[in-house]
Amino acid sequence: MDLTHLDDNNRPKMVDVSEKIETTRVAVASGQISMSQDAYNAIIENTIKKGPVLQTAVIASIMGVKKTSELIPMCHPLLLSGINCDIEELPQLPGFKLIVTAKLNGQTGVEMEALTGTSIGLLTIYDMVKAIDKSMVISNVQLESKSGGKSGDFNRGDK
Repeated sequence: MDLTHLDDNNRPKMVDVSEKIETTRVAVASGQISMSQDAYNAIIENTIKKGPVLQTAVIASIMGVKKTSELIPMCHPLLLSGINCDIEELPQLPGFKLIVTAKLNGQTGVEMEALTGTSIGLLTIYDMVKAIDKSMVISNVQLESKSGGKSGDFNRGDK
């Protein structure tokens, strides 16, 4: 089996995507963070001393998407056309679900960008609330869907 990220001398390389057809590519990733009721209440009531947690997590998610190629060694720097971050309150956990959508017209996909943005947003929530609850759990960071490109579409709901 030929590994795409190794050259003929088994040295790491970034895949050459210059021959790929440019298509619209969209990826959606999600993850969640569970926490104590006290931590959840403090976020909802906006009483965290470090500031507005959910708004900061959205900004962090967007920044994470944009910085993915600096964090993941074989990711290409991308000209993103759109990034969106939604946060759902999950009072039954208690906690939150973060959903990141990344979009571009290009020659390579945006799955890693959506996953990185999700992870960074969740880590930001943890960082801002750890004084109240160090036992928070980040879980289920996963690709929900992707479209565009040679490998076709993927939708977790279809599995």
